[in-house]
Amino acid sequence: MTAQNFSLKDEIREYWSKRSETFDVAFGHRIPRGPEFDAWQKQIRDHLGPKPLRVLELACGTGEVTALIHDLGHDVTALDFSEAMLAVAKTKQAAKDRLRFLLADAENPMEPEASYDAIICRHLVWTLTDPAKAFNEWHSLLRPGGILLIFDGDWAKPTSLGRVASSLISMIDRFQGEDAYYDGAMGDRHSAIMTQLPFGSGLVPGRILPLLAEAGFEGFQVASHSPIAKAQRTQANWRNWLRTFVYRRFILLATAKAI
Repeated sequence: MTAQNFSLKDEIREYWSKRSETFDVAFGHRIPRGPEFDAWQKQIRDHLGPKPLRVLELACGTGEVTALIHDLGHDVTALDFSEAMLAVAKTKQAAKDRLRFLLADAENPMEPEASYDAIICRHLVWTLTDPAKAFNEWHSLLRPGGILLIFDGDWAKPTSLGRVASSLISMIDRFQGEDAYYDGAMGDRHSAIMTQLPFGSGLVPGRILPLLAEAGFEGFQVASHSPIAKAQRTQANWRNWLRTFVYRRFILLATAKAI
């Protein structure tokens, strides 16, 4: 089992390292300045509050969310286990104070206990190979009352409206050719990884909440991702406008209780 998990983690690392080359041209990953940046930042501000915090960002990728958190005045440790992703993030966020980059596994960060006020992750939970263990690790890193803020979605099953949107995107692709999002996403490799993951068949809040509760989290709130999607549509072409309807996304907030 250990060897199998290591092999899967290796595949995930290699996949995202390759994706670092195209990640920032992929709609839904890059966060351009303007309405979308503001909408993301509002969600972080509303859930973390105005006071500067010590924040651990898990799976920071190329540093898109890192900039959102840092620009709100927080002290940020941005973690990723892909050296290629971290290299891009470091270049983009160079010369900033209050910002530390860390090469480590998000499922086992190996940071001191109770050393953070908040943990934030975007599009990470669906990739966890052992979510129960990861949530326990995350809880140990937070001080009592610390905040866990998750941005994620069900990437396995389009919504009813999403199936229609996907069909329209396919029509556009046939006439215009597939864009960089698909050229860089390595869809077959992505799908093969998903089949091996605990949440590969679909991620919804109801599947996460019991595991978070067992790890010692409480005060759960599930918020809509629609304000961000609405902001994305203001700057999107038709293909990307349709993509905002394909999958059901969510924002989940929890707090760490003393145990």
